[in-house]
Amino acid sequence: MEKSVFNNGFLEFLETEEEHTINNQKKLIKRKMVRRPPGVRALILNKNDNQKILLSKEFRYELDKWDYRLPGGKVFDTLDLYKEAIARNDVQKYVDESVAKEVLEEVGLIVKSQKLLKISHDGAGVIWDLFYYEIKDYEESLDGAHLEENEFVEGYVWKSFDEIIKMCIEQKINEERTVGVLLSYILEHKNN
Repeated sequence: MEKSVFNNGFLEFLETEEEHTINNQKKLIKRKMVRRPPGVRALILNKNDNQKILLSKEFRYELDKWDYRLPGGKVFDTLDLYKEAIARNDVQKYVDESVAKEVLEEVGLIVKSQKLLKISHDGAGVIWDLFYYEIKDYEESLDGAHLEENEFVEGYVWKSFDEIIKMCIEQKINEERTVGVLLSYILEHKNN
């Protein structure tokens, strides 16, 4: 059971009751949660050197500074659209479609194929999933990037695996979930 307590159009505060079986005992768990629509992140590999990943340099208002990030963004413009997709059980369809849109908008690349790498769940009372995709097949758009009005991306750079590791350590990449995904990916694929 789920009850919406407050909804500002982008965040929804919920009270939930769910039955869980823990160590063969059924328990009714009551929680207070926050939900926001999911986002996507694109791990784009350089066609000429698969040990380089594309990072965008984006001004982040919540940090009040420039940050290096994987290109990506939101899947749904409103919470209501997200909730409708949940009700239809077709959230993944919208997630898959938004990857190419966000990559084109932010870095001006046309995605030819994509592969879902990981879904990162925020947890700790927050429902906010980030879907990470690997992209190896793309081409440059003749029109370049098409940023939204409040987005400030100062271009993009190809960084080697070693450079990205150093950037993660030096906190030049501040989205912690992305740091985890990048480091896991690099450790799995380095020197392959």
